[in-house]
Amino acid sequence: MQRKVYVPGVALLAALTAGCTGGSGTDSSTTDAKAGESNTSVAAPGKYRTLREPCGAVDRGLLRDLLPGATTLPEEQQEKAYDGTPAVTYDTDRRVGCRWKVDSPGATHHLRVDFERVVSYDSEVSDDDRAKQVYAKQEVAADLPAPFRSPDESDDPENGEGDDGASPDGSASPDAAASKSAGEADADPTASAPGGDASGADGGEDSGAGGGAGTQTPPEGLEPRILADLGDAAFLDDALVRSGSTAQRRTVSVVFRTSNVVVTVQYSEQPALTADLPDSKELQEKTQAVARRLAEQFND
Repeated sequence: MQRKVYVPGVALLAALTAGCTGGSGTDSSTTDAKAGESNTSVAAPGKYRTLREPCGAVDRGLLRDLLPGATTLPEEQQEKAYDGTPAVTYDTDRRVGCRWKVDSPGATHHLRVDFERVVSYDSEVSDDDRAKQVYAKQEVAADLPAPFRSPDESDDPENGEGDDGASPDGSASPDAAASKSAGEADADPTASAPGGDASGADGGEDSGAGGGAGTQTPPEGLEPRILADLGDAAFLDDALVRSGSTAQRRTVSVVFRTSNVVVTVQYSEQPALTADLPDSKELQEKTQAVARRLAEQFND
């Protein structure tokens, strides 16, 4: 299946970019601009002022299911595997992450979670609006395939969105992100695409969720897509990559926004045998289970 840019986000991201001219949402050298300001004309700060501890955010029950090889390890090594490894970040009030990796005779499993609290430094732009931009750029980078529409729907403004990505009343699709103007948004030095590291660096062996050479698309009905009922906006990416003669590795990423926090969950499996194929449906279900549990925690 050939991927196409998910067009409906053009109007939204362009509008967000035009109205958001402040600095980067992850500049750790500056304090939150809106904290303590009483001027009623200043945009409201975001809902979240701190972040959860990421390595304790995924409960043991989920980890046992996600990292089946851990049960074969001695007790001390099991505990270490379930504890995870915190990501290196420069400001834990703004960005935190955690990684888990377990090797077993049958397969290697990786899990990564990343929390980014976005702050706007433009007094006329809210933290939530700045977070929409950060989320939108990640959705653009995922290059989601366009949703199917019949020929009659594609050019009929009364049947949903038109070619310009706007709804019949001319408004943009909420939080949609594929946009030709993505590069016009504020540069964010610590923001990463779903395959990246929480510190903003290349995720190394954990990267690759966005596809690349050798990428194969998941089965029909499990394509990368927008997710409903998860945070304020969310999408899922799925890529199966084979490099040379190594086993095929499937990586599923779920990214969602809740107010001024953007959360990334990335889960991958690489079987030991080159003939084995990781199951897309199973990995997607497990990744979404983690994402939905994290969304519930932010709402607690």
